[in-house]
Amino acid sequence: MQELEMVAPTRIGLAGLAVMGQNLALNIAEKGFPISVYNRTTSKVDETVERAKQEGNLPLYGFHDPESFVNSIQKPRVIIMLVKAGAPVDQTIKTLSVYMEKGDCIIDGGNEWYENTERREKAMAELGLLYLGMGVSGGEEGARNGPSLMPGGSFEAYKHIEDILIKVAAQVPDSGPCVTYIGKGGSGNFVKMIHNGIEYGDMQLIAEAYDVLKSVGKLSNEELRQVFSEWNKGELLSFLIEITADIFGIKDDKGEGYLVDKVLDKTGMKGTGKWTVQQAADLSIAAPTIASSLDSRFLSGLKEERVEAAKVFKSRGLGDFVVEREVDKKKLIDDVRQALYASKICSYAQGMNLIRAKSNEKGWNLKLGELARIWKGGCIIRAVFLDRIKKAYDRNQDLANLLVDPEFAKEIIERQSAWRRVVCLAINSGISTPGMSSSLAYFDTYRRDRLPANLVQAQRDYFGAHTYERTDIPGSFHTEWFKIAKQSKI
Repeated sequence: MQELEMVAPTRIGLAGLAVMGQNLALNIAEKGFPISVYNRTTSKVDETVERAKQEGNLPLYGFHDPESFVNSIQKPRVIIMLVKAGAPVDQTIKTLSVYMEKGDCIIDGGNEWYENTERREKAMAELGLLYLGMGVSGGEEGARNGPSLMPGGSFEAYKHIEDILIKVAAQVPDSGPCVTYIGKGGSGNFVKMIHNGIEYGDMQLIAEAYDVLKSVGKLSNEELRQVFSEWNKGELLSFLIEITADIFGIKDDKGEGYLVDKVLDKTGMKGTGKWTVQQAADLSIAAPTIASSLDSRFLSGLKEERVEAAKVFKSRGLGDFVVEREVDKKKLIDDVRQALYASKICSYAQGMNLIRAKSNEKGWNLKLGELARIWKGGCIIRAVFLDRIKKAYDRNQDLANLLVDPEFAKEIIERQSAWRRVVCLAINSGISTPGMSSSLAYFDTYRRDRLPANLVQAQRDYFGAHTYERTDIPGSFHTEWFKIAKQSKI
């Protein structure tokens, strides 16, 4: 144990040493901030201390009991928790707060539901403690070498730790550290949750691009690796495109062929995507790309049912669709690239609209351009594309929707033919592209000045007397549709 070697109090504490906690603690120590660490399972403490020694005798000190852990930190104490969301967070707060004093600060770095953070912030304030809910994105790699950090809650608490966060966060050459004070209450957790929703959409769209290229274009894994590597040099340059290229190149170590082909087609999830879609419904904000990615995960879970359904439809003569003509691979690859980019704009537009709607509801005053900036490095959705989003909000912070930003509007118009070709090709080939299709439907709905919603409203007034407005006269109207229709039938 390094407990005894510690002379002065450490600068900060971290409780919860699973993958993310361990890596973030080492990152903080490596940036020159002495850190105390604690975990309920003490073997994790020893493991972290050992890693700190191996990775350059980093100033990290392990503690097996909560009291000596809390007492080892300089006042006002700042402790980051990285434990599982929900009850374990409350339990950890209970364990630590007993030994903490007025003015000390607790930071929850997990994927927590934002209302839980707001509840805890109030409860802590009654004890005289400060509280922050901080989204941390980038997985274990990001946590160790520079994550994107989204702290929200007590501004005073943020000021206590700002110097650490600025050094620990991912650094992007032209736009600085990927951290900013997000806003009051649970805004940090909320923004991280929507980040994850956008991530769901991104991953689904990439999977659909893969499906079309593989199933219709008959590209091999090696060709797919080359395509994605190439895409990662242009407008699609991003972490997810980069790792996708890597995945296609990895051979199976337990058998023949490529590993990706042996991975079972069932997608897991932790819940942030579901929360995003529920919030979209609560806020009456359309987020069809994100919702379709969640539905796709639900459907992927029905593996056994899908295997049976495939047999039923094969026996009824519905096998794989045969594409009538030879596909021009080069053209298909280029079309899919454009369709992916256009669909992606819609996914991010939906996420940004969700953040703005919540910010307005809660009075958080969130800066969308600044969020795009801190997502440029460290996090899972980091992409060169976010710089365009930042600039769009710099040009007009009251931008109604990313789709109508002059630059993005121009890009979508240039890509819409390719986008429609890919969606039509997929439909005619019997391949589902729910993300690309719902993105296209979102765009086509948003750009029309008149929708068939007039008929839906007329139906509502017919059966439920819900009234309607008119295009030509102001006010609310109700018509006895049923009586008029009945009379005309007599």
